[in-house]
Amino acid sequence: MRIVTTLLLAALLSASCGPRTARTQESAAAASARQSASAERYTYVVRNVYPHLTTSYTQGLQFADGELWEGTGEYGRSVLQRLDLATGRADVKVRLPRTEFGEGITLLGDRIYQLTWTSNTVHVYDRRSFEKVADFRYTGEGWGLTTDGTKLYMSDGTSTIRVVDPATFRRERDIPVTYEGQAVELLNELEWIDGRIWANVYTTDQIAVIDPATGVVEGVVDLTGLLPDADRTPRTDVLNGIAYDEATGRIFVTGKRWNKLFEIEIVKQ
Repeated sequence: MRIVTTLLLAALLSASCGPRTARTQESAAAASARQSASAERYTYVVRNVYPHLTTSYTQGLQFADGELWEGTGEYGRSVLQRLDLATGRADVKVRLPRTEFGEGITLLGDRIYQLTWTSNTVHVYDRRSFEKVADFRYTGEGWGLTTDGTKLYMSDGTSTIRVVDPATFRRERDIPVTYEGQAVELLNELEWIDGRIWANVYTTDQIAVIDPATGVVEGVVDLTGLLPDADRTPRTDVLNGIAYDEATGRIFVTGKRWNKLFEIEIVKQ
């Protein structure tokens, strides 16, 4: 089901309604108190457009050292692939077992990490040889993954981002994500940009910009209308995939089975 997007993230991502305990009220108040100002609202300008494989059910996107990497989902079709930005074609492709549904990816040092949805497994590959070097187990679902260069940050479809040790994949702590005191559910693909976690919010055209120290959403990027109607087909799915080129400051976004990958500039409204 496609949810109509608005600029106000709270309208889309409100917490479950129902009786509140004193503890719940205190938590919401504490979250609101951490916000020194309302979240910034952002729109976008398209700077460049590149081709994207419509066979790719994009679950993770990463740009590092001039290389664009993508992790895709769907049973029997999940891969980790390195893409040529100019052509959109994959020159390296690692296939997951047919029983696994691939999810988010991130690069840390010479390792590439790729989550799986419900298989409770993260695969770790050598970045140069593309050989698998380790598998780690985790509880719950795997959705998005990013890194600050030291730790890993993982989403699981809830309003919580896990902080994970990359050497063992041990869960060290949780970051509850809130917008104006309410939990933000369905956090999906993640990217670390300038000290903040950018998160696709599943089924929407919005990206939440999150302070990792507090979990507070400091900004909302509205990408409504990014993929023109003329480029949509019955198989075109939702916005998902954020990649940051730290060397140049470029930001790339795409979606599941989209035919285009966009380089965008974020503009305050």
